[in-house]
Amino acid sequence: MRGAHAHGGEDLCDAGLDLYTRALREGRVSTEEADKAPCPLDLGLLQPDLGDLRWLRPVSPALALQRLLRGAEERIADERRREERLAAVFEPLMAAGTGSAPLAETPTISVLSGLDRIGEAIQRAVADTSGEVLTIQPHTNRTHSPAEIHAEALVRDQALLDRGGRIRTLYQHTLRHAPGILARYERLRGDVEARTLDEVTQRLIVVDRRIAFIPANQDRTLALEIRHPAIVGFLATAFDRLWRLATPMHPRAVEPPSPEGITPRQRAIAALLVEGHTDAVIADRLGMNIRTARVHIAKLAATLGSESRAQLGYLIGRSGILGQQEADE
Repeated sequence: MRGAHAHGGEDLCDAGLDLYTRALREGRVSTEEADKAPCPLDLGLLQPDLGDLRWLRPVSPALALQRLLRGAEERIADERRREERLAAVFEPLMAAGTGSAPLAETPTISVLSGLDRIGEAIQRAVADTSGEVLTIQPHTNRTHSPAEIHAEALVRDQALLDRGGRIRTLYQHTLRHAPGILARYERLRGDVEARTLDEVTQRLIVVDRRIAFIPANQDRTLALEIRHPAIVGFLATAFDRLWRLATPMHPRAVEPPSPEGITPRQRAIAALLVEGHTDAVIADRLGMNIRTARVHIAKLAATLGSESRAQLGYLIGRSGILGQQEADE
């Protein structure tokens, strides 16, 4: 029965506690019962009845506790002696590591688990700089972060701006008129700018071009903290190139031109239609729900006089609107 009742040798499970309690109340329990819950016997809470080995008698709780605590103290002492031995072994190695070759003191890529831990790591990185923070904030159909997280981010960003720092943020065009984002920029004071693109990457935060944070799973409960100079530099350069292509949103909003009655949103959809993407993929890429994407597709078809999806692709190519988009960029 021990295999079926396996748990840590230093633990007292509920069944074992019940057995020990009954032994204290009745004066003894049978060895057969102890076979089903052996932990009281293993912990020395029960001992054989020398007059009749079919039974086990309880040890006084005070005596049992004193014995268990003494065992814990001995284990702690063993761990301390182990620490001393390890320190003695590593002391000359640490001295040898102070030569000319630099040693990495922190990992270049760390995995952060949980929204709280991710937020704390970002908070520490931003608090240590008075320089530049670059962020990409994509649209998401998943549940938004709690209001307190947004409030903490606002306080963190304003503190950076108050220290003379600067913030640059890229959003998707679908968020240009989002009330929460507009309210955020109404409250921030300092060197802060925002621009928008039809498509952006997954979330990115680059602090002082030294540290970067990117998501490591779909629901963003895992993140990577990156300190490798080459990787962080690559991400910062990618941001810079997207920034130059983006349309200003704050502090001075600029609406992209709409030649021939085709809106910038419809031109972005047209480019994805020509590539053969489905409505669902187009909606996901451009950060909108599928109904909104289909409304834009219908308006685009009406503007170009298309009667079918296949004809729409042909008319998009003939209209030259995609070439106009490249010229605008």
